[in-house]
Amino acid sequence: MSSTHEGTFDPLRAQLQETAATFADGPDALEGILLGIVDDVDRAVREPLEIFPVCHHSPASAIAMARRLRQKQPKVVYLELCEDMAPLLSELRNCRLPVAVQAYATEIDGFPAEWSPLSVVAPITEASAEYQAIAYALDTPGVELVLVDRSSDHVFQWDARAASSPAPDPDAPPAEEEAALHGDAVGVEIGDLRPRFAELEEHLLRHGRVRHWSEWWHQYVELPLGDSDHDTYRQVMLLIGSLFRRLAPGDPNRVRVDEDRERYMWTRMREHLAATGTDPADCLYVCGAFHAASRVAEFGVHGTDTFDISPRSATKWLHGLIPSSHAAIEAQFGLTAGSVSIAATLWAKNLRRTRLEPYRLAGQAGAKKPRAAKKTAAAAPVWGHSPSLLPRSSPGDPHPGEALGDLPPTDKLTGFLRQPPVLDRLDEAELLGWSVEIVRAARRNGYLASTADAIAVFETSILLAGMRDRARPTPYDFQDAAVTCIEKDTVPGRRDVRRLVEIMMGGDRIGQVGYDALPPLARDVHDRLAPLNLKLQQRGVQRALLNIAAQPELEQCSDVLWMLRYLMPHGTARPIMGERKLGERPIQESWDLALGTHQRALIELGYEGVSIEQVLEQRLRRTAYGPHTTAATVLQAVEDATLYLRSRRLADELGTRALEVLSAERSVDGAPQVLRRVRRLLAYYRTSEPVLPSWIESFVKTGYAHYCTLLPTAFTDEDATVQQVAAMLGFLFSMESLALSLGCDRTQLELALAQSHPRDPSRTALLWAAQVQLGHLTRADLRARCDELLGNPLVVPAYPRYLSGFVHALEPVPGLTDFVVEAVSNAFARLPDPVLLPWLPTLITTLRSGGAELAPLLTREAGRIFPGRLAALDEWVPPWRAQPEPEAVHPARRADGSRGCTLLTAHPAACDAVASLLGCDGTWETADPGRPGAAVASRYPDTALALEVLLTRA
Repeated sequence: MSSTHEGTFDPLRAQLQETAATFADGPDALEGILLGIVDDVDRAVREPLEIFPVCHHSPASAIAMARRLRQKQPKVVYLELCEDMAPLLSELRNCRLPVAVQAYATEIDGFPAEWSPLSVVAPITEASAEYQAIAYALDTPGVELVLVDRSSDHVFQWDARAASSPAPDPDAPPAEEEAALHGDAVGVEIGDLRPRFAELEEHLLRHGRVRHWSEWWHQYVELPLGDSDHDTYRQVMLLIGSLFRRLAPGDPNRVRVDEDRERYMWTRMREHLAATGTDPADCLYVCGAFHAASRVAEFGVHGTDTFDISPRSATKWLHGLIPSSHAAIEAQFGLTAGSVSIAATLWAKNLRRTRLEPYRLAGQAGAKKPRAAKKTAAAAPVWGHSPSLLPRSSPGDPHPGEALGDLPPTDKLTGFLRQPPVLDRLDEAELLGWSVEIVRAARRNGYLASTADAIAVFETSILLAGMRDRARPTPYDFQDAAVTCIEKDTVPGRRDVRRLVEIMMGGDRIGQVGYDALPPLARDVHDRLAPLNLKLQQRGVQRALLNIAAQPELEQCSDVLWMLRYLMPHGTARPIMGERKLGERPIQESWDLALGTHQRALIELGYEGVSIEQVLEQRLRRTAYGPHTTAATVLQAVEDATLYLRSRRLADELGTRALEVLSAERSVDGAPQVLRRVRRLLAYYRTSEPVLPSWIESFVKTGYAHYCTLLPTAFTDEDATVQQVAAMLGFLFSMESLALSLGCDRTQLELALAQSHPRDPSRTALLWAAQVQLGHLTRADLRARCDELLGNPLVVPAYPRYLSGFVHALEPVPGLTDFVVEAVSNAFARLPDPVLLPWLPTLITTLRSGGAELAPLLTREAGRIFPGRLAALDEWVPPWRAQPEPEAVHPARRADGSRGCTLLTAHPAACDAVASLLGCDGTWETADPGRPGAAVASRYPDTALALEVLLTRA
């Protein structure tokens, strides 16, 4: 160090020692903190490699950065940002800010499985010092940009997830859609600067007469530093960073992470300097003010090299750009709602006031074209604006055209801390415009606001500013005044007045990732949906109409849209008209698309593969081979593979997996889903394929034996529901013909039913229905049992549960529909009201939840049986109560057998054929030459009658 620098801050040290002795009980503690802060500032200022402290999304930092870059023209810019994000920064020119650089990992190795997916984002706005540094380095020839912060992998290695998640602001409004653009990613802040000592922040807010930290920063740091010179800005930011650092609570994990980050960055910078031989004087180190005032041994170009950087894990990281917004930044980093929008407004205002030309990436999307340079620009100072507009300098300040790095640092802290606050005069025109505009916005949103409210907001803003020792109302004063004067007791619309002020001050600017910066999958989706002629990058909902019958090429767009609906969040692609079913081809469809709104989800989808077909196949396999998969979920994957991918290969593979899972299951929880999906797949393959796939034949054969084995246990298992047992029986009965043709034995089902002894009434009814289906029980016997139940007073209260079982029995035995209608009708006719009325809600809920497909059967059958007109109801007799007609004497029973004789003799060939089928041998006998066969008919009248019936039916 040069001796010239030794006494730079000695006067300030003396004043602080005197202050500590005056206001503290003893000078040791307070003096140590105050003098330590000065030492931190002095150490950072004397560092040969210039440190530029910044605050995240601070217009003052951005203005100071643009000025310093134009003045110093460094050859190397070291930036506090994850080093593995460097290749993506050049793609910022294809985006509309704000956007966020993202590192994403789904297949993790070395981290807890519950952390998946891992995501790290670094949001970037135009009103930020880091963007100025990035734009300068990328568009200036010969300048190198080096990211020196820990990698995304080290973010999770050092367990910074909890430390990086800020506490939610209790005053913040509920998170909206724009506030969730970053998802649950871990945020990496460039220039994190906020007190970590709660008592300190509370003290600053109370004495500053402000409500939250963003307002304090705007009033006491942002505005004073907006016009300061470089040395003043740098020393004040270092002072704030050191103050917050020394008064931070001693959380060991947080302190360790902070210090490791600083060791990491200085180690990387020394490695780069040693490898390239760059002079530190030609470099600029951009970091947060909190890390600029570091006390680690590795600090500086002459620091120690004792920090060992651990290797990265085997996790495969993918990188991309995702859209961001002001609300997303505020929600993720715990900032006050509207603070980033106000900062962007202040940035634009400072640019107009100072006429400073900021750095912007060439071709930056959404940026205004730079102003044309004047002919006298060559004679202008290096700062890039007229000398008359330069900030006023204090005595001892260097000339703007001089390189500040060549001059010894001077003490600017003493003058800054002593100067009174600058009282800007009231800009009545600006405040009046705000007041008129907020009243207009309030009326558009349903408030009963008038010109009197505008005047009240104007006067209240001035009053609040005066109460808070401000000569000029800030946007926060105006916001409080608007809420007080306009929002009386209720919010008539979706937005309250505070939100309206935020929108009026600039609104929630939402970024967009350009087409060229999208991953291959996202670009492929846009290309394949190009025939729709929609602006898919645009936010909001757009309607797409697909007349596939007239334009067959739109069927490919339909395929893409259905896959997007399956893969993307709800609302990205929503069908209005049209559906996709197995075996059906689309004709016309209508869709609501919001790809621009859900651009982040589409980009993250691109991290999983290069096409949506590949991603869909991966997800289906992940579902089928997951640790908790069931046969029903695998069958759903088979159906989805057939429906969306039309892939027979994948369907066969997943079908084989479904067979394996079914064989290993020991419960019947998924029986209803298995039955429903197997039926759909069987119907599809029978109509579209010449033969059934081998896997589904094996599935039916294995499922028949599997459910026969589990049936006796399921009838008595309390955990199994009636719907699940009915689904098992439905599988056995509906698949019985195919299973028997494949080699199954029906005896297995009969034995299973014989071993079933349910005690629950509803399951008993299911067993009776199954016995009727097998022929072990007749309908007359079943009707007699139901009558017996209704006649037993001890069983009558449980009779509704029997009826519930009969209703579920329509799944395996739909032929009992008329009997179920009869049983329900008898119940309504004979059950007492105390039993019937409490049971009705149970019947309705049962039909809604588990019998949605059974209710139409009962409705149609009831409509067939019951009279269609009310007048006919009085004379109507139920079919099951109608008396059978007396049996008439059949003509064939006459003794002479003439009727049967005539029929038999008229068709002798048919008679011989029936006789051969019955195994009867004989010859015709003729008792009467004119009536052959009469003797036979008269001898066996019953046989003749039976033959007559057979011949009549034939």
